[in-house]
Amino acid sequence: QLQASGGGLVQAGGSLRLSCAASGRSFSSGAMGWFRQAPGKEREFVARINWSSGSTSYADSVKGRFTISRDSAKNTMYLQMNSLKPEDTAVYYCAAKKFSYASGYDYWGQGTQVTVSS
Repeated sequence: QLQASGGGLVQAGGSLRLSCAASGRSFSSGAMGWFRQAPGKEREFVARINWSSGSTSYADSVKGRFTISRDSAKNTMYLQMNSLKPEDTAVYYCAAKKFSYASGYDYWGQGTQVTVSS
């Protein structure tokens, strides 16, 4: 089970930190990621982290502004979002896969709303 939290309302240029706590299993061989879906748009990839190596990847739209990280002891993933823009407004979902080489994600969180005002 994945539990996302940390969303809210922030002004453009502000920051938020999202958390995704995993319970019930470890993803030590897998990866976790963040996705987002804005109203009227398809869900899109934001960032991912390989759980064992810590290697990361980002969508071009968030590179240099967002940072994904994980705390293995807490089985929790984070997304630090800085310099937020109105176009970052979306419901943010965390996801996890049991094996990092798998193409799809096995588990999804419930989503947390991020709203950036101009």
